[in-house]
Amino acid sequence: LRTLKKAMTRLKLIPPFQKVQEFTLNPKSVTMGQLYGESDPLTREWTDGILPQIVRECIDDNTKTKKWVVFDGPVDALWIENLNTVLDDNKKLCLVSGEILQLTPHMTMVFEVEDLAVASPATVSRCGMVYM
Repeated sequence: LRTLKKAMTRLKLIPPFQKVQEFTLNPKSVTMGQLYGESDPLTREWTDGILPQIVRECIDDNTKTKKWVVFDGPVDALWIENLNTVLDDNKKLCLVSGEILQLTPHMTMVFEVEDLAVASPATVSRCGMVYM
């Protein structure tokens, strides 16, 4: 993945290649609230998780730089199912708060995983696979 990123960045002067910026996270190393965000039960104040913060940063960047959000870690049925709307053609991240973040055409979700044993067929069908 890093080799592809470096190659695409070096070829940025040749269309359709662009510079690539990578945001890597391990979704199994944090709770669901830390990953997606959560409401404080007392104040009902919403706090963004790691993923919405990354997505907002990418949306706010108006350059043509490709943005890869890389999920590097084992797949878990809980966190992966919440990404089905992101993996659809409409590319929307739907948060529990009711907010919907529309990803830009320059954004890509990449899953660097060992296997997809616990991913549902609906999730797998939305992904392109490169097996190495």
